[in-house]
Amino acid sequence: MKIMKKVLIKQIVTEKSKEKLRENFHNHKMRLEQECQQLLFEQRKLQNKPGISKQEVTNRFQQEINNRKEKIKLADFKNEQLDMLELGSEITEKEVEALVEVSEGSHWNDIMGERAIVIKDDIVIRID
Repeated sequence: MKIMKKVLIKQIVTEKSKEKLRENFHNHKMRLEQECQQLLFEQRKLQNKPGISKQEVTNRFQQEINNRKEKIKLADFKNEQLDMLELGSEITEKEVEALVEVSEGSHWNDIMGERAIVIKDDIVIRID
């Protein structure tokens, strides 16, 4: 029988991976800033329409803009943390699901123990 199990994807920090992460954080931040500008534009457009509560529109849009500003702060924080990371350290990048074979006589703790795939510069170097 096969079951689904979560497997961590870990990345060894190199200069190349740091630069790639830095670029991803920057792109994410730029996209969020563009979304804030678009939301402000849409807010002004809706406020000029008759029959719509300006206060309600302002509150709703401000909430969305604030959500994005929080995400921008988080991206900045991650970027600062990235600068402090030492080369060669392992970071958890994401989690994926894998099929694991289970049969009679299998050791349950071995099957359910934490598994990880370790990557260095987009190349799998170890499976734990």
